[in-house]
Amino acid sequence: MNNRLRELREKAGMTQEELAALAGVSRQTIISLEKGKYNPSIILAYSLSKVFNMSIEDLFLLQEGGRNNG
Repeated sequence: MNNRLRELREKAGMTQEELAALAGVSRQTIISLEKGKYNPSIILAYSLSKVFNMSIEDLFLLQEGGRNNG
């Protein structure tokens, strides 16, 4: 699963630490999400989408052609 977290965070002038605080997670979680090494829970995806005032679907992009079981 791809996401636009880094792009949107940087556009907003936010640090990883600031985004983590707004979402209620650790900076390491944000780092893992931005690198694509971690898929968020639906609750975390919802929280992050609210930070950027957009839909989950616009923030997290499911790759076409299959599931991501990682």
